[in-house]
Amino acid sequence: MKDDGPKGFDLARLLAERGAERYELHTKYLNHQLPRMLRTIGFDKVYERAEGAHFWDAEGNDYLDMLAGFGVMGLGRHHPVVRKAVHDVLDASLADLTRFDCQPLPGLLAEKLLSHSPHLDRVFFGNSGTEAVETALKFARYATGKPRILYCTHAFHGLTTGSLSVNGEDGFRDGFAPLLPDTAIELGDLDALRRELKRGDVAGLVVEPIQGKGVHASPPGFLLAAQELLRKHKALLIADEVQTGLGRTGDFYAYQHEEGVEPDLVCVAKALSGGYVPVGATLGKDWIFKRVYSSMDRVLVHSASFGSNAQAMAAGLAVLAVMEDEETVANSRRTGDLLRERLAALVDRYELLHEVRGRGLMIGIEFGRPSSLKLRSRWTMLQAARKGLFAQMVVVPLLQKHRILTQVSGDHLEVIKLIPPLVIDEADVDRFVDAFTAVMDDAHNGGLMWDFGRTLVKQAVANR
Repeated sequence: MKDDGPKGFDLARLLAERGAERYELHTKYLNHQLPRMLRTIGFDKVYERAEGAHFWDAEGNDYLDMLAGFGVMGLGRHHPVVRKAVHDVLDASLADLTRFDCQPLPGLLAEKLLSHSPHLDRVFFGNSGTEAVETALKFARYATGKPRILYCTHAFHGLTTGSLSVNGEDGFRDGFAPLLPDTAIELGDLDALRRELKRGDVAGLVVEPIQGKGVHASPPGFLLAAQELLRKHKALLIADEVQTGLGRTGDFYAYQHEEGVEPDLVCVAKALSGGYVPVGATLGKDWIFKRVYSSMDRVLVHSASFGSNAQAMAAGLAVLAVMEDEETVANSRRTGDLLRERLAALVDRYELLHEVRGRGLMIGIEFGRPSSLKLRSRWTMLQAARKGLFAQMVVVPLLQKHRILTQVSGDHLEVIKLIPPLVIDEADVDRFVDAFTAVMDDAHNGGLMWDFGRTLVKQAVANR
């Protein structure tokens, strides 16, 4: 009989045999536009391994990660404490997800999370940021008995139907109507908030204390004033901390930058996972949860099949322990201040650089129309083709020439967003600032990046 080799599933062998097909597999079976986009901008890299805030390719080249998986990798990749916790919980062979018992890990993680927001009392665990927002929307509607949620223009709260209804970006909403009948106001517009509340049908306002798109912070005093208005009209303040929470902005939650702000519901996810197991959490006040789960008949009125699973809970507990032991929040504040200050010092040096803003390790770098005729004509060419191309022109050489991964902050925006792992250090700050300076020097001297800009223009025109 022929020996076909070892039987069973062998992950290492599968990756060794088929790993090189990664882009072809995505083209054939997944979102075919992703590999197309990556190849167009030269981002079709093959990363072999990762640790902390760095990747390495097959040749051993080191890449600095200033994206953190859209904020998921708050502690960087493969933190040994989180990794061990996941191994330990698997080795424990727990009787998980029976659905008819009460495991200890969800209660322990809820207790730990709530210790960072003592005005809140209870937690619902789901599996993602958008699910955390969906939970908040449902709870707000049921607890208040009112149907309408207010949200802010340019907000991003997720892409499932409920959270898409409070997503302030038309590009995500187009073609998915009908959505829920919710209403947008400008971030910081108290008059608009007051006007909508007077209609008497508002369940709550959902807001990112710092918007991910464009990295715009809520104006000073807005959250507190909004909270007072909402309470007056028996509506809820919902803080979406999916990206800003767990230390990203230099406090555990971004709403804590404004004294006296105590949201009724808080949504977290991303960094709570440790980069290993998807998890989302909605924290809220006791009366809200007791109104939703008002009787034993309603015990499963809102639930999630994989919610509170042991792997996610263990990873979350490990993440919070590491944050305390390694003083991650303090590092985010200290290193973020250093990075922002050094970048802000370049604004006067480069006419294409308009503003540097943000808090902690959530930083926006905005580019704007230059004053000199030569640069202005090139800028105008890019803007005519598609707004946001110059920012992409900066992102590409940062990766291709300097091996630093960043992102444009949103479609049609001339803003780069930096959301690195919260464990970066001063050497990483030096590396990024040096690379960014080199790219800006090239832009102002009419270097090769403008050749790439012409390629982007052609691609933008072809996609119209």
